[in-house]
Amino acid sequence: MKDSGLIIIGNGIAGVTAARHVRKRSNMPITIISSESKHFFSRTALMYIYMGHMKYEHTKPYEDYFWEKNNIELLFDHVESIEHASKSLRLRDGGVISYDKLIIATGSKTASYGWPGMELEGVQGLYSLQDLQSMEESTKGISNAVVIGGGLIGVEMAEMLRTRGIEVDFLVRESRFWGNVLPEEEAGMVKHEMEADGVRLHFKSELESFIGDENGKLKAIKTKQGQEFNCQFAGITTGVKPNIDFLKDSGIEIEKGILVNEYLESNVKDIYAIGDCAQLRKPPSGRRPIEAVWYVGKMMGEVVAANICDSPTLYQPGVWFNSAKFFHLEYHTYGLVNAQLQSGEGSLHWMSAKKDRLIRLVYDLSQGNIIGINSMGVRLDHRTCDQWLRSKTSVEEVINQLDQADFNPEFYNIPFRQIKDQLKSNLLLNTTS
Repeated sequence: MKDSGLIIIGNGIAGVTAARHVRKRSNMPITIISSESKHFFSRTALMYIYMGHMKYEHTKPYEDYFWEKNNIELLFDHVESIEHASKSLRLRDGGVISYDKLIIATGSKTASYGWPGMELEGVQGLYSLQDLQSMEESTKGISNAVVIGGGLIGVEMAEMLRTRGIEVDFLVRESRFWGNVLPEEEAGMVKHEMEADGVRLHFKSELESFIGDENGKLKAIKTKQGQEFNCQFAGITTGVKPNIDFLKDSGIEIEKGILVNEYLESNVKDIYAIGDCAQLRKPPSGRRPIEAVWYVGKMMGEVVAANICDSPTLYQPGVWFNSAKFFHLEYHTYGLVNAQLQSGEGSLHWMSAKKDRLIRLVYDLSQGNIIGINSMGVRLDHRTCDQWLRSKTSVEEVINQLDQADFNPEFYNIPFRQIKDQLKSNLLLNTTS
């Protein structure tokens, strides 16, 4: 057993960012362990491999020589257990490796709920490189697929399948798409976009079981509402959960994820957790305990590197933001925009006549300051939106300055005068009602 300095379990954006920033600050030995892939790749690009837009080698942000050049060892293996008393890891190949400092960055895995038939060939989620490879094999020559779950991964999977001419039925448990996140108007725009691309959406439709043939292959799914859909592939996109099953009985405190403080430290000395698998004990205002988002992993990687290199740094992610693409429809959100207005909140929105563009402003009714922004089909400048939210700019001032957030006016003709007039009119109605 050798002393390996810093060990990082997981070679996603969180773990690799941590390694890069530790190397900038220190010459300590660094080893990254992963059983998913031999090299870091862009997880968000997986769908484009399937769609034929990219090859796997195109998704690697760094050339293969990068790791040796920066003295970062890559170990393709699987960590079976952590023994913190001896500061060692047991590997699947039977080896044991010790650490001085340990970062757990094992990401997420598909969340499923024990439906009958999940073991059938053609039933799977989409998170890892292995999931992509399995999907490639399972969808060759098929005609019908079902996607279960109304989130972002589900939309990606539906788009992937549609590019191959596969018929897609999309089951959503709620009464509208992503009903726990998107307001009604935004959800309606996504519905329109998906249906325009040939996806058949089924709301208030909940999975009961998967049905197989005599060869153990999927042939249909059944819903709790009594419907049956013939299909040869079923994508489980009912969310993700931290990939931490191997930590059972490790002594590391976990709830849904690995519990960490504001320095990203676990309860065990010299063990940290970052990215999708980390759960903040006390999340900052406006943030969730677990945020399975690419940029969160990147930020955590930078912070944990500073802490490991004796430069104490608090994890302060700032204003929440996220972005996604629903087929051709771009979506951006900043701050707090709930699916349903909360007590003390007001909301204004503008939507184009074609219902392909939208801007929503959510504000504090008592103070009048902006607290959240949604845009669909309109690109707003991130720095401007972030500044409005950080400085608690009044909603009236945001409306007046809205054209200053136009991200790329050379490509898009956004009718800001019309948008401002409608938002001001709506604000006046809200104020007088």
